[in-house]
Amino acid sequence: MNKLIAARAAAVFTAAVLTACASTGRKDNGEGDDIGASSVTAEPVMINAETAKADFAALSTEKHGYGQGVQVDESNRTVGALDFNNTYGKYNAKAINEDTDKITLTFDQGYENGYTAKILDTLKEKKVRAVFFLVQDYAERNPELVQRMIDEGHQVANHSVHHYSMPSLAPDTCRSEIMGLHEYMKENFGVEMELFRPPMGEFSEQSLAVTADCGYKTVLWSFAYADWNVDDQPDPAEALEKLKNAAHPGAVYLLHSVSATNAQVLGDMIDGIRAAGFEFN
Repeated sequence: MNKLIAARAAAVFTAAVLTACASTGRKDNGEGDDIGASSVTAEPVMINAETAKADFAALSTEKHGYGQGVQVDESNRTVGALDFNNTYGKYNAKAINEDTDKITLTFDQGYENGYTAKILDTLKEKKVRAVFFLVQDYAERNPELVQRMIDEGHQVANHSVHHYSMPSLAPDTCRSEIMGLHEYMKENFGVEMELFRPPMGEFSEQSLAVTADCGYKTVLWSFAYADWNVDDQPDPAEALEKLKNAAHPGAVYLLHSVSATNAQVLGDMIDGIRAAGFEFN
């Protein structure tokens, strides 16, 4: 990226972050921790719409498919997640929390498979709050579960309207996929979401910049495993060991609520990770 493009990208990102900090309500989790929070307060910075479009157009649209990989550092943190932070943090994006040792549990909610209520029961019993990334169809079809997430102190987050691959979309369409669900949740549940997970973990520099310009922080993950195939669920005992052994400072776990295995082992996983000396957000 040449100096002109870098300068334009920095301007877009700075304006987006300042605008978001000034206009978006932030809530902590009762313990002073909020992975979507910022300590910066500023007046919104206005940028010309045509200039913004030109800046987005200057950014790469190359599609990247995220994966945390298997290589870890001396603290058991996945190197792929740390590399993502280093490369794309300028777009208000991260895959691991480097400012806390606490672990964040996140669940992607593509559709309901009958296990979310059990997952919520376990989280309530264990006094753990999680982040649930919703697509709009899920919120429309399961308002009682979504309201329960909110009422029990969990953070509902944005997984787009239609679950499209974000780097395949024009900037305006990318924005509508984020803000369409944002407005739906605001109007129907009274919440303003602030975290976004791109569907399938696919992104480009341009899509990350557009997301930041919407006032959102992109959150990927530092641990995930093959839990999404409802017809080929992992063995519970093996999954439990894998989940416990993956614990690391600042971890962001990606789990799918359609998984019978996850619903079965979640309580033991939380207990095992706590026994290893970690706590959850």
